[in-house]
Amino acid sequence: MMKRILLSLCGLALLVAFAGTFYFLYAKSQEEPVVWQTAEPFSATILQKTVATGSVVPRKEVTIKPKVSGIIEELYIEPGVEVAKGDRMARIAIVPDMVTLSNAETRVNRARIGLENAQKEFDRNRELFEEGLLSEATFLTFDLAQKNAQEELSAAEDNLALVREGARKRTGIATNTVVRATVPGMVLEVPIEVGDSVIESNTFNDGTTIATIADMDELVFEGLVDESEVGKLREGMELLLTIGALDTEQFAATLEYIAPKGVEENGAIQFEIRAALILKDDFFVRANYSANADIVLARRDEVMAVKESWLQFDDGEPYIEVQTADQEFERRPIETGLSDGINIEVLSGVQETDQIKDPGSAQAAGA
Repeated sequence: MMKRILLSLCGLALLVAFAGTFYFLYAKSQEEPVVWQTAEPFSATILQKTVATGSVVPRKEVTIKPKVSGIIEELYIEPGVEVAKGDRMARIAIVPDMVTLSNAETRVNRARIGLENAQKEFDRNRELFEEGLLSEATFLTFDLAQKNAQEELSAAEDNLALVREGARKRTGIATNTVVRATVPGMVLEVPIEVGDSVIESNTFNDGTTIATIADMDELVFEGLVDESEVGKLREGMELLLTIGALDTEQFAATLEYIAPKGVEENGAIQFEIRAALILKDDFFVRANYSANADIVLARRDEVMAVKESWLQFDDGEPYIEVQTADQEFERRPIETGLSDGINIEVLSGVQETDQIKDPGSAQAAGA
């Protein structure tokens, strides 16, 4: 009797398991109803733009170079200070060339000997002139020779002082040993220190840079644009700059130059552009900040727009699906305008109150 009961229970359990499995498989095979999200058209400002990478630099940047070679004896500036034209920047102690110094000393000695001889001739002939034994015209030649000899000695001594010290003996005024600012502006860089040797700027040598000065009130963006985009650019276009160090702010700029010739960069042809930066009073923009420029190719302000992802296409023609009842939609062709890749302008085919289906928002009911 007990054995028959156990067999009955086992059969019942197998029957229940089979029925449960069958129900589970049936339930899985049934599709759940889909719920689509909808949204209304909205007002937006749409910009079509391209991007250029580059940096912000001063429009006018000048390097100051010495006119004499020597050792930096004093520095009167440091990066960040403002200078006016003619302000002292450095003083150079001249290290004279030995050949030049020797020639200058020899010239002084010869001039001194010439003056002594001219002075003796002048004194002797003056006595003859005073005694009436020499005509005035003849005496004047000795007077002129003595004066010329005095001037030659003075010039030779001045030349020797310039070679040794960079200053004229008679005036004591330093000429080229004091390096002065040639333009007003901010000192950006001082690549030398007191005690450094510097080389003069001349026909054969660019010379050592004492400092770099720039007008930081007039900055420009210099960047590169790919050849595929440069044909769309025109001088006077608006740029929106994002500066790496000031990424929370955008700066406006105006395109003023497009290079007529491209250069190869990493296997692609790039064209240089330049745009005048419009500064803001609350921000100090430093030279050589890296920046990205969004160049506005076209702009539509406060127009009716939809998400570009809401569009569907049939043979290349765009259309949307507008809700007519709960989760019921009708197809409606539309005419579109400018797109920024996310939002797109709608020219016709949509009303402000329409509920537009988002094709990517499908959700199962109860999910």
